[in-house]
Amino acid sequence: MPEAFLYFLWQYQYFDRAHLTTTAGETVEVLQPGFRNHNAGPDFINARLLINGVEWIGTVEAHCRTSDWLAHRHQHDRAYDNVILHIVWENDTVVDRAKGAPLPTLELGPRTDTSLLTRYHQLHDSADAIPCAGQFRSVQPLRLTAMLDKAMLQRLERKAAGVRTLFEQSDQNWEETAYRLLATNFGFKVNADPMAQLSRAVPLKSLQKHRDALIQVEAILFGTAGLLANVEEPDAYTQSLQREYRFLAVKYSLADKQMQAHEWKWGRLRPANFPTLRLAQFARIVTYHASLFSLFVGTDDVAGLIRSLQLAPADYWQTHYRFGKVTDKAAAIPGQTTAENIIINTVVPLLAAYAHHRGQSAYIDRAIALLEQLPAEQNHLMDEWDALGLGIRTAFDSQAAIELYNEFCVVKKCLSCQIGAALLQNRVG
Repeated sequence: MPEAFLYFLWQYQYFDRAHLTTTAGETVEVLQPGFRNHNAGPDFINARLLINGVEWIGTVEAHCRTSDWLAHRHQHDRAYDNVILHIVWENDTVVDRAKGAPLPTLELGPRTDTSLLTRYHQLHDSADAIPCAGQFRSVQPLRLTAMLDKAMLQRLERKAAGVRTLFEQSDQNWEETAYRLLATNFGFKVNADPMAQLSRAVPLKSLQKHRDALIQVEAILFGTAGLLANVEEPDAYTQSLQREYRFLAVKYSLADKQMQAHEWKWGRLRPANFPTLRLAQFARIVTYHASLFSLFVGTDDVAGLIRSLQLAPADYWQTHYRFGKVTDKAAAIPGQTTAENIIINTVVPLLAAYAHHRGQSAYIDRAIALLEQLPAEQNHLMDEWDALGLGIRTAFDSQAAIELYNEFCVVKKCLSCQIGAALLQNRVG
């Protein structure tokens, strides 16, 4: 019996509440079950109960067995002194408060409908990637929409927290934060880590000093990335980059920060995603825009943002994907899908983080508006959701569906999902 199931029972009060009594025979009336505590300490906070006619306000702790209180050593933790009720599935011992009085304990096992437990195991033991796949179509659209909204807000909060961490690591500089976030996302998962490392090695202020000389910005980025070393038979363009880098590496003390070429991944990538081309595109964007941060947080014009990201890199990259290797025609300009991906994974989280920083919900509204204007992402997971009848139309929907899958389905947190909770309660309408 997982404790999560007890949280579900208590939160929704989904047990026989007639003539509630503790294991010691005290009457219990639940005025407010409290709110789930996701931090350290008891499981529910701000609960209000009448125990033997006396109102208590405090916390509630849940365990599978009463003896788990002792096993977890809560009797030695002052954070649990304010527990007013111990809810358990099975009562197997007596637990006293720190001062010696018995801790009121409510046993839920005998009061729980066995069919509820059966439905829980059907979900939890499901072999489907989406545990409720076999029952999904029985859930009314309103509940699905409510869960998608919850998942999307959770995703925004989680991503905003990551950006706030990056903000602290960037000396609380929003320009540097926007630059590092954009760099990481230009790695498109496969090369996200080396792009993030490169942006830490080369601060934005160093590049901004050379905004009027694209080749110098390229030299700093390619050279520090370790991609100019050991180029076989370098052509004139590559040689000019190498010369520039030798000078700039000394000027900005970059030699000790230089990465190794093997840190970049090339396998199973389409040429349009090669790190050389992505770096050339990134260099062009950094030199073209005076302020990435202002660009990203200052507008809700999706079309304008896409145009600002679809900039042509240096002419060399119109006919090359890698140094010294000519191709008939390279996809030099970032495509529509690439630009949309950058907005979803860079602009939207940046807006969410800035909303928290400024305490202004208008930036969250702008982030959501951008997602609602962008088309849904296309991938295998979206195909799975579409097959189940979950309407995926916009990037808001696809981002919410990704969060729902990763943070609820994969980890089987069905009890925290409004869809799973409805199926367990057999209330899908």
